[in-house]
Amino acid sequence: MELIQEFVKAIIARSAYQELDKIYLTNRILALVGEDSAQAISGKRNLIYLKEKLVARAVKNGKIGSLREERDCLGSQLMDFITPLPSHLNAQFWSTYEISPQKAIADFYQLSQANDYIKVSAIAKNLTFKSPSPYGDMEITINLSKPEKNPKAIAAAKLAKVSSYPQCQLCMENEGYQGRIDYPARANHRIIRFKLNQQEWGFQYSPYAYFKEHCIFLDSQHRPMVISKETFRQLLAIVEIFPDYFAGSNADLPIVGGSILSHNHYQGGKHDFPMALAELEREFVFKGFPDIKAAILKWPMSVIRLQGYDSCQMVELAEKIRLTWRYYSDEKVDIRAFSGDQPHHTITPIARRREGLFELDLVLRDNHTSPEFPDGVYHPHKELQHIKKENIGLIEVMGLAILPPRLKAELKEVEMYLLGQVAEVADYHQEWADQLKASYQAKAYEGSAHDLLEKEVGKVFVRVLEDAGVYKMDLQGRAAFADFIKSVGIEGDL
Repeated sequence: MELIQEFVKAIIARSAYQELDKIYLTNRILALVGEDSAQAISGKRNLIYLKEKLVARAVKNGKIGSLREERDCLGSQLMDFITPLPSHLNAQFWSTYEISPQKAIADFYQLSQANDYIKVSAIAKNLTFKSPSPYGDMEITINLSKPEKNPKAIAAAKLAKVSSYPQCQLCMENEGYQGRIDYPARANHRIIRFKLNQQEWGFQYSPYAYFKEHCIFLDSQHRPMVISKETFRQLLAIVEIFPDYFAGSNADLPIVGGSILSHNHYQGGKHDFPMALAELEREFVFKGFPDIKAAILKWPMSVIRLQGYDSCQMVELAEKIRLTWRYYSDEKVDIRAFSGDQPHHTITPIARRREGLFELDLVLRDNHTSPEFPDGVYHPHKELQHIKKENIGLIEVMGLAILPPRLKAELKEVEMYLLGQVAEVADYHQEWADQLKASYQAKAYEGSAHDLLEKEVGKVFVRVLEDAGVYKMDLQGRAAFADFIKSVGIEGDL
């Protein structure tokens, strides 16, 4: 019983349970993991470690199967013991918020790590590095944190009873949900409720964070994402409620949009992305908005930055830009607002506070296709898809590449190819690898093959962003971008 006793002791130390609850907790855990739990433990004894030991014991006792999904369900159920009830947590959060918003947010973040909702150990497996570029240091992540489904789990999911509850992984109904073979465990999941312009919204963290304090702001109702005037109003309200966090939205159209367009939500966190640090290329003032500073960013995608103290004026100007862009075409640079009745233009917006000012970045997006670019004219072109072929969403727009797990092994193979240790690489990398090998062997690069690869992956990511940019970083592109801004209406010339 030593393992259970240690776990119960840790629960009491980290929760509202008291010593009087010891027997009750012991019996509840015995019911979950089985009574044959007599085993000695040694070494580190933190709560997550003890939880993993108990899950292994439950598998051995036949209380659950050995699939990762089954183990996750029990693991989150065990960690629910240290997680306050939603009502208690929300009351505590807002009580602390009245004294210090920063402390309330920090406490919730700490809880979300301590109860293993944020998968800290899994996130640590991601490969990350920075790569210099003309636009600043780009951030690269090879995503290894999210475990892939194994064939047994896929087969079991097909046999499971079909359920539409919860409707999606962003619905409020996920809070406390047990999970199943085909749906993630959420027993230890909690959501902070808050009012956003008279509507109920939720604030939670991302289980598999891509950056510091990666969080999600979600609508309490299951309704689709739409970029509108209300979007700008909500984003600016969020960065006022949650100090030190940015808030941004994926675009609301296929190809240029995010993976979940069915539920309105925003992403945020406490991270300075490369785009936030980008230089201003040209500054100007829009007509009718003299108190708002505006600029084009020196960035591979097409970004207009607005700064001002009056959030209402910021919303009005952002909406004016959005509506102008929605109907704007410029055939000479292949910008098309519509194909028949099908709209192609939207915006990826990002809000933050900077030294008391509201700051809003508006990234212009276009999702039309052509025979030459069937995946999207402003999508990573085919010669880059050996590295990145997925949609360019909010996180990539800001300068953080989320690359697929396959690249861990594939880039190692390319590195061995540069060193002459293998004769070939995957066919879709071969041309790129040959170019790198010629450069490496010609001593055109001083450094290790590993360093060269990281730098070159960064270059590919920059080209990916340049492909996604509607106005290119050449004379024609910058002139065309200026034409669009003038169509919105500015003071003087640009």
